[in-house]
Amino acid sequence: MEKDYLNGQDIDKYNDIINLEYHKTDTRPHMAISDRAAQFSPFSALVGYEDAIKETARFTDFKRELSDDEKDILSKKLNLLMERIGEQPEITITYFVPDSLKSGGTYEALTGRVKKVDMYERAITFIDNARILFDDISDMSGIIFKKTSG
Repeated sequence: MEKDYLNGQDIDKYNDIINLEYHKTDTRPHMAISDRAAQFSPFSALVGYEDAIKETARFTDFKRELSDDEKDILSKKLNLLMERIGEQPEITITYFVPDSLKSGGTYEALTGRVKKVDMYERAITFIDNARILFDDISDMSGIIFKKTSG
């Protein structure tokens, strides 16, 4: 008689049970397939390690220092914005957002209608209450600045 091998073992010794009907118990509920699959999921001995690697690889920019000419242009735009604040002009501000987890940050742009320019707190507040500090602004653009752009 020819023998079959499974992983190097003789499977003839299982012939007496190989074709038996699967036993289903009436006393316990049937486990869902998704729950059965969970018991075979990979085990991670270093919980959080993969997240730490991703965080380390995440790119951040450094806040660049504006030149005197860029500061002058922003100052002119800010003065024009204050003159026309009653119109609640729509502008786009590019500004630096510091990263809360590591050094550096990202530059983002926000477009909206300006509600207030606060010289005391050195901030611009939009109608939706978004607030940007003067020191974080790298550029301002909008229709009201067309003649000021330099």
